[in-house]
Amino acid sequence: MQLSDACVSIRPRSPWEALDLGTLLARRHAKLLMASWAAITLPIFGLISLLLWQHPSAALLLFWWLKPLYERLPLHILSRALFGETPGFRESLKAFPGLLRSQWFASLTWRRLSTTRSFDLPVQQLEGLAGKARTQRLVTLSLRNGRAASWLTVVGVHLEGALWLGLLGALYFLLPAQLVQRWNWEDLLGLSGEWLWLEHLSNLLYVLVLIVWEPIYVACGFSLYLNRRTHLEAWDIELAFRRLRQRLLGALPMLLLACSLLLLPTQQLAWAAPAPQADETQPGPKSKRLLNQPMTSEAARERIDALLDQPPFQHRETVTRWRLGDGDNEEKQPGALARLIERLLQGGSFRGDLERLAQILEVLLWTALALLVALVLWRYREWLQTFGGRMRLPNRRRMEPPTQLFGLDVAPQSLPDDIAGEAERLWQQDPRAALALLYRGLLCHLLNDFQLPLKAAHTEGEVLRQVRDLQVEPLSRFAEQLTLHWQRQAYGHCTAEVQVRDALCADWRALFAVRTRP
Repeated sequence: MQLSDACVSIRPRSPWEALDLGTLLARRHAKLLMASWAAITLPIFGLISLLLWQHPSAALLLFWWLKPLYERLPLHILSRALFGETPGFRESLKAFPGLLRSQWFASLTWRRLSTTRSFDLPVQQLEGLAGKARTQRLVTLSLRNGRAASWLTVVGVHLEGALWLGLLGALYFLLPAQLVQRWNWEDLLGLSGEWLWLEHLSNLLYVLVLIVWEPIYVACGFSLYLNRRTHLEAWDIELAFRRLRQRLLGALPMLLLACSLLLLPTQQLAWAAPAPQADETQPGPKSKRLLNQPMTSEAARERIDALLDQPPFQHRETVTRWRLGDGDNEEKQPGALARLIERLLQGGSFRGDLERLAQILEVLLWTALALLVALVLWRYREWLQTFGGRMRLPNRRRMEPPTQLFGLDVAPQSLPDDIAGEAERLWQQDPRAALALLYRGLLCHLLNDFQLPLKAAHTEGEVLRQVRDLQVEPLSRFAEQLTLHWQRQAYGHCTAEVQVRDALCADWRALFAVRTRP
């Protein structure tokens, strides 16, 4: 097993991330896994069904009990494909009989109902461990991933059942109604031999579910096993050192060449002159020098200090202040009251504290005022609502309503004064124009009288929803009837009866007779 040949990133993962990796592995090799699983399990299921034709439940139970043997083939394919040696379909089928030899009896007896079966299978099949060595190895591997493996089995059982029930429901809906009506309680309990073919067909649906799910189940258990070994054996660190070694081996010739150039002898040797010995009498920065000059070093230093001690280099100031306590006791610290009085007498240092205190008090006062106003508004909210309703406040300037909707001219100037009478006159000659006139009038009233925010992008259904929101029952009923007949006439070319004309015009006069034309 060469870790560097792995087709996935070898690194420590959480158990749930490892399950995702197993799902990706199964999806990458889905065709080979599903084809090999179907090639093994379908003939076995057919043989068991023929031998136990009179007992379909026993046939399904026997097939289900042999699942640990079928799971060895997907693990063989995944273990080879992980390191770039994916076997072919025929090669996988040839290897299957050899995979059944090791510990098959234990897999079908006391290990059959283990919830960590997919996680334990690589230890048995890939590492070849058995007995006490296998038990100790599983104890070590299960310290962190055992719970995730158990949850994988529990979820897998429920997923198998859900998919099987879904296929059974689909099969039930595909059966002819005459056949379903002939069922009775004896048939449902399986006491009649007439419907054996249907039970075997439902068993086949379960086998088809396993073709899809079982490779994923095995791949997830295998990924949990790989993740646990990565944690224990530090595979990621080993791969990092291998990559480092490869980079160093690639740079080794250059290092050897550089070392050989450094070791080559030179033609001429250049040596630096020996450093002069330190002389204690040699003048230094702090030694006494220039003593025979008009201004010695000591005089220069004293002159410089005198200049620095004078303005503007030095500013001396005498400050007089009050202080409580014994003046002789310099080390005694004043009390809290003394410090407060001292700050008051000084004034300057206490001014900043006073400003901060004033800001805090200002914030508290404004907050209290805002809370008081909110409380008053809440206390007298009903009175304010009544008073505000009586006030004639100026309305906001409303946007001009559109003049066309659905290709219809809905401007008030384009409509006659008596819309219902004009519609009755047009109905004899052109029913479509009469319905269009009524519908245009309705839209005009909705825009101008009821002030509905209709737009050119609205449909007839959206207009009806806005009319229903007005909660005017006669208007909603009239709009629904008029829209229905208008759509039938405009899109279906279905001419309405004369009774429809009379009803629509009567409803129009009842709704808009007292209104002036907008």
